[in-house]
Amino acid sequence: MSIVLKKISKSYDGRAVLKNLNLEINQGEFHVLLGPSGGGKTTTLFVMAGLTKQDSGSVSIDGRDVSNLSPDKRRIGFVFQDHALFPHLTVFDNVAYGLKVRRINGHEMTRKVEYYLSKVSIAKEKGKFPHQLSGGQKQRVALARALVIEPEILLMDEPMSSLDAMTKETVRDELKSIQQEIGVTTVYVTHDQNEAILLGDRVSVLNNGRVEQIESPSELFHHPKTEFVARFVGIKNILKVSLIKINNHEATVQINNDGMEHPFRIRVKKYPVFEKGKKINLCIHPEKITLKREEETYAGDLNRIRGKIVKRTNNGNGFIAIVDIGGTTLHAAISSDFKVHENVWVCFAPDAPHPLCGKKCREPEQRRKCLNNIE
Repeated sequence: MSIVLKKISKSYDGRAVLKNLNLEINQGEFHVLLGPSGGGKTTTLFVMAGLTKQDSGSVSIDGRDVSNLSPDKRRIGFVFQDHALFPHLTVFDNVAYGLKVRRINGHEMTRKVEYYLSKVSIAKEKGKFPHQLSGGQKQRVALARALVIEPEILLMDEPMSSLDAMTKETVRDELKSIQQEIGVTTVYVTHDQNEAILLGDRVSVLNNGRVEQIESPSELFHHPKTEFVARFVGIKNILKVSLIKINNHEATVQINNDGMEHPFRIRVKKYPVFEKGKKINLCIHPEKITLKREEETYAGDLNRIRGKIVKRTNNGNGFIAIVDIGGTTLHAAISSDFKVHENVWVCFAPDAPHPLCGKKCREPEQRRKCLNNIE
């Protein structure tokens, strides 16, 4: 089932939580709502489910307006952040609860409960009570309870926020496998960018009650449209620049980050959004930056900026050097043999920086709104 939210607004005690939000979820996709606490993710999920009534706007499921339907009429399964298991019921009875409400007969109910308990690898614990389960086991029970009613849409509100890293990885892999097998349209809320990248077919980044960008995880990471999105997906290299001149294929811009001792110029790829004197933000991924020692030679087509390594960290995948380039810093992926306090050249190709212009630059040229300055 597809889901379409149109112009959804919601306020609590005069504070706007959702602001004219528009969102489309495709049938059968695993869609992640990513953003900081207070960004509107959970409220968006509750509006979809009918657990919260929007102040304005409409909710459609598979082309049918369900804005005024109660949750039980929307064919939705919901997994809450705190699991919301009944403490006085066994695992079996917790999972069976939704079927009992729907008056499914005993034999069919048992068959379905045992099937989904097996699916989430919790069948051996069916006689236990919630207080006898680990966090990961409780999460599996909550998932089975949502799936057993065979919903057309599955909504999940930060379901793994309380799990340890190893359990989270196992449950995450199982969840993705089950979703792909069943094909249920799934909307998953998280503030964890790694979860979003590993689980989502597409990811919507919410900020202050609005959707800032919707992309595949790869596109979102490599081509963020705004500074907020770039920083939220972990890109720390943001350059504030103004256009100096433009040639056939390249442009010259001046870096003007706050705190810069001496603003300097670099060459970048020519982008349609560039206008002389216009200020714009660029981002550069650490992997696109190369460090060279002062005595090393470098290719003439690269930008190079003199800097000093002020810190070195290990992000789990390799080493990151934080380089002071005169009042601002850049993060570069490096080999382990660079040392703190070492003077280096920061080198990157003109096409390494990506503009944070609010527009989608990878569309065919004739479709780029930025060519015509259309908002």
